[in-house]
Amino acid sequence: MKRQYLDRIVDEELDSYMEAFGAVLIKGPKWCGKTRTALRHAASVIYLQDVNKRKGYQEIAKTMPSALLEGKTPRLIDEWQTIPILWDGVRFEVDQNEDMGQFILTGSAVPADNVTMHTGTGRIGTLLMRPMTLFESLESNGSVSLGSLFDGDDVKGTSSLTIEKLAFALVRGGWPASIGVKESIALKRAREYVEAVINIDVSRVDNVEKNPERVRKLMRSLARNTSTMAKLTTIKGDIVTEDETMSDNTLSSYMNALRRIFVIQDVPAWSPEMRSRTALRTSSKRHFVDPSIAAAVLRISPAGLLKDFNTFGLLFESLCIRDLRVYAQSLDGTVFHYHDKNDLEADAIVELYDGRWGAVEVKMGAEDIEDAAKNLIRLKEKVDTGSAGEPSFLMVITAGEYAYRRDDGVYVVPIGCLRN
Repeated sequence: MKRQYLDRIVDEELDSYMEAFGAVLIKGPKWCGKTRTALRHAASVIYLQDVNKRKGYQEIAKTMPSALLEGKTPRLIDEWQTIPILWDGVRFEVDQNEDMGQFILTGSAVPADNVTMHTGTGRIGTLLMRPMTLFESLESNGSVSLGSLFDGDDVKGTSSLTIEKLAFALVRGGWPASIGVKESIALKRAREYVEAVINIDVSRVDNVEKNPERVRKLMRSLARNTSTMAKLTTIKGDIVTEDETMSDNTLSSYMNALRRIFVIQDVPAWSPEMRSRTALRTSSKRHFVDPSIAAAVLRISPAGLLKDFNTFGLLFESLCIRDLRVYAQSLDGTVFHYHDKNDLEADAIVELYDGRWGAVEVKMGAEDIEDAAKNLIRLKEKVDTGSAGEPSFLMVITAGEYAYRRDDGVYVVPIGCLRN
């Protein structure tokens, strides 16, 4: 039975991109719903990975690639990177016909450099799609809008997402096919996703064979260091305890392969103008595209998370970052992190294209809210607001029940209340 489609935040973004560009590329990790979302906006489709037609498509592409682009528009070219020359064909068709929204391309991997003649600048817009947020999976009630915080609105809401439900949602992940199925099936799918990455996808992306056990050790190290600024030397040290032959170049190639299939998505550092000469840390924070990847690599279950709140807290931050990135992108914004030489930090800085920004700390327990709020206020006092502007909001995201505004102006918002 075909599963019901749950509306995605990226649906509205895709509509907007199709009004602005002749073609739109939707990129993101496998299994995040790119094809199904694209189909809702397409009038025709060609599946380049159809096993019954793939060889025929490749032969046609050698002599007349434009034939594969024929069909009602918008035409969906699914997994375009398997026949990279189609990128140039799409760009040429867009140049010949000035209509907007002619093609939608989807891709689960970034192709190798120099496989296309042209960048597509001005013709092909690029839209990043991630796994589902808790709001999209209907586990957040959406009573608090991130957009409304930038507009200065107050907050009010009550989350029904218990710690037990949150642990399950984290380990299950935001994979559309796992939403609404029984727990054992959902968790098995998350584990198999990771096994496919380790044994197949990470080698297939660049056609360079990689040692699965090395990949597993690398991903396990990244999982243990989720939500930290762990250096490559730390990651390598975790791996070479049993494998002394891994070079820096090999580690770099493995990391790049994971990035190209959108498994790793680190959070860059924020660099505002400061009131005083404060040295800022410039390292990115380590994150997978979905916290379920870390949970699967660490072989930790929802029950295991409830017995290990240290790991739960790090992965909870990663879940919040996943959701914040989706929400921020829909508002034309980007998520950064802040950390200075005095170890004052903010887990997330949401900065919009128009320059407005808000600072976020992520804390599971109510006992940590007070310190988190003080940190955010100290950060506000350090930033040169004459240059960066006053923050639109300071917010602590929690695993708690109630959304409210503290007397010091800091918002406390459960992740089970948040939306874009």
